[in-house]
Amino acid sequence: MSDWPDDQAGGRGYGRGSGDSQPDGARVMRHVQRGGPTRPAGPPPGGVPQQPSYDEYGDAYGNGQPYGDARDEVFEPRTPRRDAYGQSYDSGYNTGQVYGQPAGAGRGGDGQPPRTARPAPNWRRRIKIGSITLVSVLLVTSVATYFWADGKLKREVDLSKVIERPEGGAGTNYLIVGSDSREGMSDEEKKKLHTGSAEGKRTDSMMILHVADDGGNTMISLPRDSNVTIPSFKGAESGKLYPNQGRQVKLNAAYAEDGPELLVRTVEYNTGLRIDHYAEIGFGGFAKIVDAVGGVEMDIPKGFKDKKSGADFEAGKQTLDGEQALAFVRTRYALPGSDLDRTKNQQKFLAALANQAATPGTVMNPFKLYPTMGAGLDTLIVDKDMGLMDVASMFWAMKGVTGGDGKSMNMPLAGTSGGNLLWDKAKVKQLVNQLNNDEKVTVEGG
Repeated sequence: MSDWPDDQAGGRGYGRGSGDSQPDGARVMRHVQRGGPTRPAGPPPGGVPQQPSYDEYGDAYGNGQPYGDARDEVFEPRTPRRDAYGQSYDSGYNTGQVYGQPAGAGRGGDGQPPRTARPAPNWRRRIKIGSITLVSVLLVTSVATYFWADGKLKREVDLSKVIERPEGGAGTNYLIVGSDSREGMSDEEKKKLHTGSAEGKRTDSMMILHVADDGGNTMISLPRDSNVTIPSFKGAESGKLYPNQGRQVKLNAAYAEDGPELLVRTVEYNTGLRIDHYAEIGFGGFAKIVDAVGGVEMDIPKGFKDKKSGADFEAGKQTLDGEQALAFVRTRYALPGSDLDRTKNQQKFLAALANQAATPGTVMNPFKLYPTMGAGLDTLIVDKDMGLMDVASMFWAMKGVTGGDGKSMNMPLAGTSGGNLLWDKAKVKQLVNQLNNDEKVTVEGG
């Protein structure tokens, strides 16, 4: 028997120990519901008592009263649940929602945190950074290549030792010499290239290249058998002055007697043309350049053989390697015109070599460009005042002349004397005047 009194209002117990034989019914509480339809009163079908529903403002003690209008206050909202009959009720768990904020705000449509949209790429900025990087790399590479190449130049010729020099004219004059120097060559290489083993070095070919300031460039071959006068000169090593004795010799004898400085002095004295720069390359360097560019294609009109140079060519187009190229430009005895025909072959080959070296396949390919530059610069001897830009100017002018953009010729000749070739002094004087004035050359060579 319960000590709790029965309810005097209708005989219903309130779940506090009522003595009624029937179980207590659910306590009916006053309910305040905001938003949504009101659930109909009464028990659901089957007679099972309806469970109380707490709205978001119901108090914990079941009095059914809201805490007041707290829309402007921050509460800990409760997660809605559903009972066995599909009716919603308040679970009392916090969902993290702030009152006054729509449900689901700050989340995606699936209730998950929203994904941050990836910003569109700034292509203008990327292109700008890429361009700056590319220019910087090219600049650094160019500067490094310049100093690398400039450091390879052998500035061994001192033109300040040349005395009694003529006045300079317009343009720049280069004296380009191919020597039979065997410096740095092994015995095997000397045998392969048919150079012999003679000590010292002599000039094997000589050319004057005039690079005009305004007008066409001109290349003039100087036959090694040209008859010239050895003038007064100062010894390159001794510094001793040697007077003019009127000696008549072949041009290549001047180089053999006292080197590049006396050769320059002799050319200036016999032509009246001032030489601004000197460039010389030996046998080994010449062959290595040809091999570095992958060989040079030549069209040989008539086949010939020469045991001394090692030449053995058939007529027609063919690609010459370094060994064959050296034999081609050195051959003289197998040619009908001897030294004159040889100078023509040299000019023809230089045209083909320059065109091959300047192709995009060589210039744009570092695996060809650097070996080609290295092969040429390793054996290139120049004067002390000649810079890398002067070398480049000489090369491009040579390429232009031998390629048809300019004039290529032999020194004007007037006959022979004792096996030596005599220059036509009147034509030589006219030629020099045209060069000094940057005029179009009208003089015909020998």
